[in-house]
Amino acid sequence: MRKSIYAALIASAVLAGCGASETPTAKTAETTKAQEAATEAAKTTEAESEAATTAATEDTAFDFTKDPIDLKIGVVGSVYDDLWAPAAAKLKDEGINLEIVQFTDYVTPNNALANGEIDLNAFQHQIYLAKEVEQYDYKIQAIGNTFIIPLNVYSDKIKSIDELKDGDTIAVPNDLTNEGRALKVLAAAGVITLKSNDNFNPTLDDIEENPKNITIQELAANTIPSTLPDVTAAVVNGNYALDFGLKTEDAVYKDSVLDEEKYWNLIAAKTEDLSDPKLVAAYDAVVKAFQSDETKKVFDETYGGYFINVGWDQDLLADYK
Repeated sequence: MRKSIYAALIASAVLAGCGASETPTAKTAETTKAQEAATEAAKTTEAESEAATTAATEDTAFDFTKDPIDLKIGVVGSVYDDLWAPAAAKLKDEGINLEIVQFTDYVTPNNALANGEIDLNAFQHQIYLAKEVEQYDYKIQAIGNTFIIPLNVYSDKIKSIDELKDGDTIAVPNDLTNEGRALKVLAAAGVITLKSNDNFNPTLDDIEENPKNITIQELAANTIPSTLPDVTAAVVNGNYALDFGLKTEDAVYKDSVLDEEKYWNLIAAKTEDLSDPKLVAAYDAVVKAFQSDETKKVFDETYGGYFINVGWDQDLLADYK
C-alpha cells in the first residue's frame, strides 16, 4: 500500500513537473504570436503613414495646366528677351505664363519687385542685391542662380589697354557694386593698383596707385556705351554692351574677374511670397526652366559663350518646398 501511494505521489510529481515545464512554452508561443501581430500592425501603420504622406504630397502638388498662373519678371536689357525665350516657352506648356518686363536702369527693378509690380526679377548679381537690401530694407532674396557675364573694357580710340596715355579718361559704372567690379578689372589690367585692404567692393578711395594719372569718370551704367566717342575707354556692363552691338572680341581688355560667386547673377523674389506653397512651386518651375540645356544653347550659340552658367546645382528654394 505504502509503495503504491509513494509511486502515485512520484507519478503525480512527475506529471506536475511536466505540466510546469509546458506552461512557459505555451506562454512563449503566445508572446511570439503577440509580437508578430504587433509587428504586422506596425507595418500596416507605417504603410498607411506612407500612403498618407504620398497623398498629402499629391494634394500639395500644383498642376498649372489646370490652374494657370501669370507671372511677371523684370529684366534690364533686350538681350534678356533672348535669354529667357526658351524658359518662357517651356513654362507656357506647363501653364505658367511668364511676361518679360523691361526696365532701363538698375534701380527700378528691385523697387518694382518690393512693391509688387512684378513677381520676380533677374538682372543683378549677389553683391548688388545685398547692397540694395541693406540700403532700402527690401524684403527680397535670391531663389536661383543664372549666369555671370564679363565686364569688358571697350574703346573707339585705342586697340589695346596698353595704349592708354597720361591723362586719358576711362568711364566706369557709378553704382557701387558695378563700380567696385570695374575697378578690379582695371587693376587686373594693370591700369591702377588697389589698396590691399581686402575690400570686396572697392571705391575710388581704394586706388593706391594710378601711374598714368587716368581720370576715372563715374557714369550711369546704361549711358556708358553712348559715351565711347567722348572718353578714351569705358568699362561696360555686358547686357548694355550687347544692346549697343559691342562684341566680346572687340574689347580692348577682357574681364578676368569672373570666378567670384558674389558676382553671379540671380533670380530674386519677395521673401513673403515664399510662404505661399503655390508661388514656391511656380517660382521653382521658373528657376528650373531657365537652368536648362535650351538656355545654355542660347548662351553658347547665340552669344558665343558671352554668358557663363553658374550655380545651377544649388537649390536656393529647398527650405521652402
